Amino acid sequence: MEQPDLLPPRGDLNAAEMSGLGPGGPSAAHVRERLHRRGWDDGPRRRGDHDLNDPDMLPAAGAVLRQAAVLVPLVRRPEGLHLLLTQRTEHLAAHAGQISFPGGRMEPADADATATALRETEEEIGLDRHHVEVIGRLDTYVTRTGFSVIPIVGLVTPPFRLTPDPFEVKEAFEVPLAFILDPRNRERHSRWFKGADRHFWVFHYQSRYIWGATAGMLVNLCDVLGDCAE
Repeated sequence: MEQPDLLPPRGDLNAAEMSGLGPGGPSAAHVRERLHRRGWDDGPRRRGDHDLNDPDMLPAAGAVLRQAAVLVPLVRRPEGLHLLLTQRTEHLAAHAGQISFPGGRMEPADADATATALRETEEEIGLDRHHVEVIGRLDTYVTRTGFSVIPIVGLVTPPFRLTPDPFEVKEAFEVPLAFILDPRNRERHSRWFKGADRHFWVFHYQSRYIWGATAGMLVNLCDVLGDCAE
């Protein structure tokens, strides 16, 4: 994927700024530095529903994967970075009621995954792309339903106004990044599905149940930031 124009990490950050591990979690500088180290290559492996399961959770060999992208929005708040997530409406045919990042399928007019993520975010929750500074990406995530998803990470600067699409999005809400990075808040669950015990990651935040591909991408974010132990 072509790398967009990004500013390199600043060389004048002090140790406290670079560690960024205060009570509110990592700083924007810390996140930017870790993503810069990761780079824009696809990476040595692809994440997916198969991570905690047998390879049969992968799409069939030779299957044409549908390309998609999501935005992993990190909102700058005085108390620390927050993740902006959405809850899908209950009437949708796929993943009804689940929690997800804003995003969707790549369209022919999209220049790249970044363009897809920003366009879909504007369409789903009305977040203007001018509030978003793209700073990197996570590993491609392959779902058992045949999607190949590129998570694009962006810093979001308030103030901004959200106008969720009422057909697709029940609500948008924020979760402190520090909560996600705390390994005590990450759980491994299992469920019997199609004749086998399937394992997946879960984050419980207040009354919300974050699981599936979204939780898998959050675990990847923890790995990249280096603040969440396996």
